Amino acid sequence: MPPHRNGSLSVASLQEFVLEGFEGGLETQALLFAVFLALYLGTVLGNLTMIVVLTQDARLHSPMYFFLKNLSFLDLCYSSVIAPNALANFFSSSKVITFEGCATQLFFFSLLGTTEAFLLNVMAYDRFMAICSPLHYPITMCPSACTRLVLGNFCAGCLNSIVQTASTFSLPFCSSNHIDHFFCDVTPLLRLACASTAINELLLFGLCGLIVVGTTLLVLVSYGYITVTILRMQSGAGRHKVFSTCGSHMMAVSLFYGTGFVMSAQPGAVESMEQGKVVSVFYTLVIPMLNPLIYSLRNKDVKEALWKLSQKHTAL
Repeated sequence: MPPHRNGSLSVASLQEFVLEGFEGGLETQALLFAVFLALYLGTVLGNLTMIVVLTQDARLHSPMYFFLKNLSFLDLCYSSVIAPNALANFFSSSKVITFEGCATQLFFFSLLGTTEAFLLNVMAYDRFMAICSPLHYPITMCPSACTRLVLGNFCAGCLNSIVQTASTFSLPFCSSNHIDHFFCDVTPLLRLACASTAINELLLFGLCGLIVVGTTLLVLVSYGYITVTILRMQSGAGRHKVFSTCGSHMMAVSLFYGTGFVMSAQPGAVESMEQGKVVSVFYTLVIPMLNPLIYSLRNKDVKEALWKLSQKHTAL
């Protein structure tokens, strides 16, 4: 790749990036590889199991579990966009990703992350309708309505992803082709641009902030009404069941949106790349691995379905 006279890379010849990943020697890289592999295998196994269980058990063919199955699908795809390439780079001498490959990775990472943010919001709305308006629930959350909500989430995620990817890769990258991260994300890519990134940073902060803050507020409003309704219940057993069901979702929401707030609102986010890498591991690998555990361990119906599935395979 021929350099400019000032030593920077030519925009016209830029065809690949180098993902620098994490610092450290061979032992550190081996340890990180083992951690990433364990997290990714846990994510794949947990989310595939959830999808199979929720598909096979007829008792779980309700709107709540339909959205949960889509959440598992998103988590599985979300990690798969990042983890395989990161694992391959731990022991790679080049750590190269093509310009097109980097753009594709950023597009799907943004698409799936945004879609999950909206889906968690829809799941809160589903619980709100089921608890606060049970008579209207079968009509409001009919199968066609649930399908449209999920498709709407994907469309919104796709729109945000197109804007983020197009605005980022319209910049000239000529200062370097070394990305200080383990995957292609907007923030480390902006550091490589040799043009003003003020509009890109404003767009990133504005869209991500709007999505995170907007969806969080809607979730809080939904659960505010849910809490009031639960406290009015006369039955202690019914109150406990509802709290248990909603508690799983609130835990998943807190993990996802909490990480989103850290990434969107941390001071000097563009400069603090080492901190950004650690947080990125959390939301690309840890949260997708934890979600199946959160929903299965706290949900009696899912636990019974898992038990039935294991018994069936044992009998075979």
